[in-house]
Amino acid sequence: MISYGIDKILQLLPHRYPFLMIDRVLEAAEDGSRLVAIKNATVNEPFFQGHFPGKPIMPGVLHVEAIAQACGLMCLSAETEDPTGGATAYDTILTGVENARFRRMIVPGDQLRIETTLIHHKGRFGKASGKILVDGKVATEATLTFMLIPRKAN
Repeated sequence: MISYGIDKILQLLPHRYPFLMIDRVLEAAEDGSRLVAIKNATVNEPFFQGHFPGKPIMPGVLHVEAIAQACGLMCLSAETEDPTGGATAYDTILTGVENARFRRMIVPGDQLRIETTLIHHKGRFGKASGKILVDGKVATEATLTFMLIPRKAN
């Protein structure tokens, strides 16, 4: 198992503020089969301003996005380096969401523990399960399908 911070996350994912949903990777299996990441939900997040005033909660679609980004990191951290010197030659694209369940609200001050497990990966396509835990309790769970696509040069 390996762990890494925001510098490596920014190398692997194309997402940037305010849409980057991962702050740190606590555990990543070197074979790309499992990953555990952290997202700190702070009151300064732009979505809390309008969802909902007086009772801020993280939108469910962003729960799924956080799981999707963790799945992307799970796969990309195991990919080989780009021979041109980039971190990876691929990006991951979400292609499907199955069985998404929202068990509890996520509010400012919560720390999301995002756990993903690879179900299968063949060629450019894959499937993974993911869940978000807050204080050890499941907040969200979903199964995601994804596709690896070649990364475009910046």
